[in-house]
Amino acid sequence: MTQNIDAHSRVLIGIALAALMAATRGQQLAPLGQHLPDASLAVFFLAGFYLGRVRVFLALFAFATLIDLTAIGWGGVSGYCLTPAYWLLVPAYGSVWAAGRWYGRRHQETAATLPVLAGALLVGGLASEAFASGGFYLFSGRFAEPSLVGFAHSLVDYLPGTLLTLFSYVGLAVLVHLSLVPRGSVGRIPR
Repeated sequence: MTQNIDAHSRVLIGIALAALMAATRGQQLAPLGQHLPDASLAVFFLAGFYLGRVRVFLALFAFATLIDLTAIGWGGVSGYCLTPAYWLLVPAYGSVWAAGRWYGRRHQETAATLPVLAGALLVGGLASEAFASGGFYLFSGRFAEPSLVGFAHSLVDYLPGTLLTLFSYVGLAVLVHLSLVPRGSVGRIPR
């Protein structure tokens, strides 16, 4: 997001994002996974916004994969989704990370950038769901005869929940951000 976030704050943001992912991903292993939706998409968006570095994206993806493998290996979670299509989560998460990074370059501490934020979330969320659901539908081997109509049904089933979850978590992050940013820091924040 900004060059004016000091190294200590970046580390704290990274830890908070990883903790949020760990707390909501992995069902039986995640303390809040039974009660809250998976925050992974929002975590990647916020990492793009605040941290923006490719190595952060790669570290978060490795962490998400570790959580999934641990949940499957030791947590008793079904490995149903662990197919060759799993690797399409890279562009799925990359889509929201890139959207967060894109928005971070345009962000201003004014309400005028909220429509830009909403647009970034919408485009990133749509692309992410297309890669995740489309990839699973087409490449998982779980569907005998994949078709465009079948993919459209999958998208209709999952897209509303995906967008609602993404917008909700990022909306909460906006509130936290506003509570932490000094009142006098209105205007464009340099990248």
